[in-house]
Amino acid sequence: MALVRYNPWQELNALERHINGLLGDTRVPSTRFDRDFIKVPAAELQETDDAILLKLELPGLDAKDLDIQVTQDAVHISGERKSEAETQNNGTTKSEFYYGKFQRVIPLSARIQNTNVTADYKDGILNLTLPKSEQEKNKVVKVNLEQPAA
Repeated sequence: MALVRYNPWQELNALERHINGLLGDTRVPSTRFDRDFIKVPAAELQETDDAILLKLELPGLDAKDLDIQVTQDAVHISGERKSEAETQNNGTTKSEFYYGKFQRVIPLSARIQNTNVTADYKDGILNLTLPKSEQEKNKVVKVNLEQPAA
């Protein structure tokens, strides 16, 4: 019989991965280390007949720290949250804030007019209005209800 050393951290890591999967965590793995995670901004998409409305949560960032590029079928967002250097002589500082670069690509469900995008950035919330192209607005899809022959 082989002796196997018990590692409680393995079970906790598995539980954390499972909970993050259930909650739709907004962390994505980094390419540097398996244990590193990069925080990406949370997004909310709403589609109307005329436009796609995209809302992004970017607290603590200035507009100058963001790079937003819009193609006809996706939105590319990148930026950097810079750390504020604090020097303390006594005690320790523990932080759950993420500092560093991030990048996110959000695919869109319809083609848009990327030359007519409007943006509003206030209180750490970015609102993009992405007007649909005329092709998408007038698009009609016929639904076939016939049953296939058996």
